[in-house]
Amino acid sequence: MSGHGHGHGGGGGGHGGHGHGCGCEGEHEPAERGLEYGLYLKIDTERLQCLNESRDGDGRLVFKPWDQRTDREKVTGPRGTVLCLSFTGCVKLKGIIISGEDDESHPAEIRLFKNIPQMSFDDTGREPDQAFRLNRDPLAELEYPTKIARFSNVQSLSIHVSKNFGAESTRIFYIGLRGEYSEAHRHEVTICNYEAAANPADHKVESIIPQTNFIS
Repeated sequence: MSGHGHGHGGGGGGHGGHGHGCGCEGEHEPAERGLEYGLYLKIDTERLQCLNESRDGDGRLVFKPWDQRTDREKVTGPRGTVLCLSFTGCVKLKGIIISGEDDESHPAEIRLFKNIPQMSFDDTGREPDQAFRLNRDPLAELEYPTKIARFSNVQSLSIHVSKNFGAESTRIFYIGLRGEYSEAHRHEVTICNYEAAANPADHKVESIIPQTNFIS
């Protein structure tokens, strides 16, 4: 239900799509997008790392509520900044927004790596799971859709800001992550409980089935 408005934002049109339908959808869209961009609440902030940040701890400032996305608190670093996130559960990542100043310090390219918990600069030489060329987006309106099949089981995410638009340093005000969240291990626990309580008769049934049924 929540993703129906995002086909329009994902292509980079952002809020330019307000006039495409009835007015009621436009009124509800901001609140709806705010809920969809709630994955920042599922980041383990104690384990969040920002390699190359200018001030220690600035990296966590850019993961914030949707209604604060244009606040000017920022992370500043050179063009090789890497943000490494660990989630408190399992995430299916569907889209990302990255916003900076409307000048040459805005990120121009990001590369995403999943499930490398202790990412280092050496790791940035790998092939990323997905890369994006960015447009300047000071109002945090442009969503870049991920390849969902590739990002359907994410415990950690590293964001390598590999280029900006030509400045000496890169400035980021907001990073928004859209997707689905599930608690870690819940399904595994369920499966284990089922196996522990399995009826021995289940296995007897299997042994009664004639083996010739399985011979091709």
